[in-house]
Amino acid sequence: MTGKERTLLTTTKDCPGRLVPVGDEVTIPSGTFVTLVQSLGGSYTVIHLGNMIRVDGLDADALGLEPVKLEFEPRPDGKIDEQQVWEALHTVYDPEIPVDLVNLGLIYKVDIEQDSCRVSIDMTLTAPGCGMGPVLVSDVRVRVGRVPNVREVRVDLVLDPPWSREMMSEEAQLETGMFS
Repeated sequence: MTGKERTLLTTTKDCPGRLVPVGDEVTIPSGTFVTLVQSLGGSYTVIHLGNMIRVDGLDADALGLEPVKLEFEPRPDGKIDEQQVWEALHTVYDPEIPVDLVNLGLIYKVDIEQDSCRVSIDMTLTAPGCGMGPVLVSDVRVRVGRVPNVREVRVDLVLDPPWSREMMSEEAQLETGMFS
């Protein structure tokens, strides 16, 4: 589903989500009709009572869909595995562009503080006024928070340097038709 098709679904249990674009947490009650308007990267956008709600793929079973499996083996030393953090970041997709945030060039820095079990991430948006910022930040927190031994995820939105298409991977540029 790319966002043009719409599918009517019924929630099979209470379904957690986040209001678009503000990111506030909401719960769609079990047995409720919703309209699925987008499915990208294991996240779903539905319309419920006139509101757009982002549902994480980890909760897709509440929509009657196959949930995303995002599981990692813990390191034997109890430390945070940086490769797993990057793997988790690769599962977060821009809601309008079918490319993950890493390949879009939106992740500027990942800093792991092993002593406090905190991951700090500097990321940007494709445009300074992008209304999806709060939802993307929440998606990053949820997905990176699934990495073993992560107790806290701090995400800072930075706008310097400004994002440009040259920051995208070649794969992402090809996918979006922006390769030059």
